[in-house]
Amino acid sequence: MQLPAWSPEEALKVIALTSHEPGPVLVTLQGIQDHFGYVPDAAVALIAQTCNVSRADVHGVLTFYHDLRTDLPAKTQIHICVAEACQSMGARKVVTDAKDAFATNTEVEIKDAYCLGNCALAPAASINGKLRGRVSAESLVEEVNHL
Repeated sequence: MQLPAWSPEEALKVIALTSHEPGPVLVTLQGIQDHFGYVPDAAVALIAQTCNVSRADVHGVLTFYHDLRTDLPAKTQIHICVAEACQSMGARKVVTDAKDAFATNTEVEIKDAYCLGNCALAPAASINGKLRGRVSAESLVEEVNHL
């Protein structure tokens, strides 16, 4: 899916849809990220003004939640679970081996995740939001090569 390029006009449309919600700062940051794929610095001031809070408040929420990002995401997002069940099944080695396998591929980003809810099929991962079980670095490379 192609994400739209950042524009203040487009951002204001997203903000208008979310700024009336309870906890508007977080909901609005999530809306901006869902729309553009990340939260650009320029969005902070727009959100602060619309939600009637300081830019520091918006920045605090933005930096507190690890799922919010301030840079464009890579084309392929891989989240590998490193919670207890997956760790017990070798998830840390999968993370290390996958990072090595994709080290030169700038279109792939690998991040740790803390429970994807697929413990019975540990180690678990998601590729662009699609859940996978019993993964290895090799299976992740194979699937990414077929995207």
